[in-house]
Formats: sequence, structure tokens, C-alpha cells
Amino acid sequence: MTERPRRPVDPERHGHRAPSDCPVCGDHLAVTRLGCRSCGSELAGVFTVCPFCSLDDADATMLRVFLRSRGNMREVEKHLGVSYPTARLRVGQLLDKLGLSGEPEPAPLNREQILSEVAAGALAPAEAQRLLADLPDSSG
Repeated sequence: MTERPRRPVDPERHGHRAPSDCPVCGDHLAVTRLGCRSCGSELAGVFTVCPFCSLDDADATMLRVFLRSRGNMREVEKHLGVSYPTARLRVGQLLDKLGLSGEPEPAPLNREQILSEVAAGALAPAEAQRLLADLPDSSG
């Protein structure tokens, strides 16, 4: 039997992201079947899942920016167009999602800090709007 040459997988044609949660009950899905596109062979069992594969597009982009910046938070800040505290907060949230957070999450910015960052030009108005929308309602 001759071995068939492997063809590279075209992510544009075959790049569907597998869901990580059950659409019926919300519990985590388990990978139980793997298949070869080339020869049709299949493996069945319970396989571990890559934690990076379950990141949504925004988190995957954040991870790429962080890696491209070689962990330099000032570079992350510049690339994202956000303030240093916002960049740190986003990296902290990403670490939490990946289960890599060894220290407590940085305290979120309060309304006054957000407005101060905008006034100083360190925070884009669109980012400030998102952060303000995420703040807990203090009206009671």
C-alpha cells in the first residue's frame, strides 16, 4: 500500500471552530471522535481539548497581540489603543479564561478613573463606553 501525500488543511475552507458548550444543557462538550480527511480513518474515545481553541475571536486576537508584543504591556496598550490599566485588565481576564491566573484580577476601573483616562487621551471613547456599560449599576 502506497502512502498518500498529506495535503495541508485550508483554514478558509475547513476552519470551523468547534463549540465548547452543549447547545441543549450548557455543559462542556467532550471530543469523542477524530477523523482523517484524507483516508477516512476514525478514532473514538475521550480526548483532551486545547484550552486555546475555545477562545472567542476577541480573546484569540488579544492573545495574538500579547504574544506579538512579547508580553510588553506598553506595546499591547499601543496596539489596542487602550490605556495601560485597560490592557492589564484584558490580559488578566484572558489569563482567567485560560485558568492561568495565579494572582487576583486587577481591580476594575471605576467611573471617575475611566473618565479621567478619556480626558487624558489614554483611553479611546469607544473603549470607555464599553467599560462604563460593564460597570455595576450604582443607582441602587
